[in-house]
Amino acid sequence: MSDATHTEVVLEARNIVKTYGGTRALKGVNFEIRRGTVTTLFGENGAGKSTLMKILSGVEQPTAGEIVLDGEPVVFASTNEARERGISIIHQELSLAPNLSVRDNIFMGRELSGPFGVDYAEETRQARSLLDELQLPIDPDTLVADLRVGQQQIVEIARALSANSRILIMDEPTSALAAAEVEVLFGVIRDLLARGVAIVYISHHLEEALEVTDHAVVLRDGTMTARGAREDIDLEWIVRNMVGEHFDLGTPPKGYEFGEVALSVQGLSVLDPENPERAIVSGLSLDVRAGEIVCIYGLMGAGRTELLEAVAGREAVAAGEILLEGRSILGDSIAERIAAGVGLVPEDRQRDGLVQTFDVGTNLTLASIDDSLVRGVISRSVEKVRSKDLISAVTVKTPGPELPIGSLSGGNQQKVVIGKIVATNPRVMLLDEPSRGIDVGAKGEVFRLLADRARQGLAVVFSTSEVGECLSIAHRIIVMRRGRISAEFTPDATKDMIMAASGEAVAA
Repeated sequence: MSDATHTEVVLEARNIVKTYGGTRALKGVNFEIRRGTVTTLFGENGAGKSTLMKILSGVEQPTAGEIVLDGEPVVFASTNEARERGISIIHQELSLAPNLSVRDNIFMGRELSGPFGVDYAEETRQARSLLDELQLPIDPDTLVADLRVGQQQIVEIARALSANSRILIMDEPTSALAAAEVEVLFGVIRDLLARGVAIVYISHHLEEALEVTDHAVVLRDGTMTARGAREDIDLEWIVRNMVGEHFDLGTPPKGYEFGEVALSVQGLSVLDPENPERAIVSGLSLDVRAGEIVCIYGLMGAGRTELLEAVAGREAVAAGEILLEGRSILGDSIAERIAAGVGLVPEDRQRDGLVQTFDVGTNLTLASIDDSLVRGVISRSVEKVRSKDLISAVTVKTPGPELPIGSLSGGNQQKVVIGKIVATNPRVMLLDEPSRGIDVGAKGEVFRLLADRARQGLAVVFSTSEVGECLSIAHRIIVMRRGRISAEFTPDATKDMIMAASGEAVAA
């Protein structure tokens, strides 16, 4: 993205090693960040990308090796020390305080002082200016808990920009953003580069990342495996160096016939909680058969999430009917719908899908805890056997069920959430952005898992904001726009057809 050809190195990682117990997460990594350029870091979940970025930003310290800033070795004992030297990071998993306002989150830990304490008026003014720059028209006094995930992502970006950093690390900054919001972010990146800011960009959206990169580096199993300038690389180069093979997300599973209608949504309407006079889902009808995979595509705000959450019982239904295998479940609670066979994999796995204080095994068996009871008491031995079976069934990469859930990569955490739903023996599985924040390899594993379950008779409905995913394993593609179905396609459709039906601008 930068026009610079010879730019100075501002930050270096030299022979960085990081170990956790007996595991070497980084194995002698060398990494350079140059002024006024975007260095994109590619790699599968668990490759060590986030670990390296945490070391560069003071979240963690290396086991061996050194960090060099402006030619001088430095040691950051905390993120505050790194921030004082001009280094900020936007984390992959949102680190906002949901009970605080947008303004308070942006200035958390470095509040602006006035003659009588915190200068809230100045903080509000600066917060509003940042939000305007990022084209997020919300009141700075709004609670973060009241924002959609994509809006929270933009607040996270605003917080990093407010620090006036000269080195900005963006770890999956667009994972919850719609296409228009991504373009706004890219415009911000261009402005930052013009000011000489050095940017490290990490993304599992490979084609998107290629749009902004000046230099690319691939990390695999804790080791740098490739590096190249933008003009020397393409999508095939990235995937080959990441996973060691040509890769795709698969095709719709074939060789069997669909069963009866498993899920029937009839005339469904869901009101916008922020504006009850507006329907965020309006009169929508959809049938999904056993063994069928349906993809729901749409821009942010199209109503995809609200549709899935209404079926799962998490959103109130204003009108319409929901039938599971011919029986109305509209009056059922969430627990009753799970028991009946409806399972939801939520968009925000950290907030809604996992319990961070529990281990892998407990997270896997949590939604089907009754199956671990012996004479009314949880049997740890039964739970352990069940969790090991689930780990195998959904191919979670972990040494054992007793490990903390936070020790897993994003892709493996997502498979735990899916495994938790699989354990309830669902008839219909709903997945809201199932590939959010996971790499191409893990994404392929998740999609293969869904295809295998569909062959066994599971009805699968997944939503996505990535048009390429629509053309992978789905038998049918439903496009939503402003709360309604605007089009329906087969996998023979083109990206341009799908994007046009969603109201998204198509490049000429």
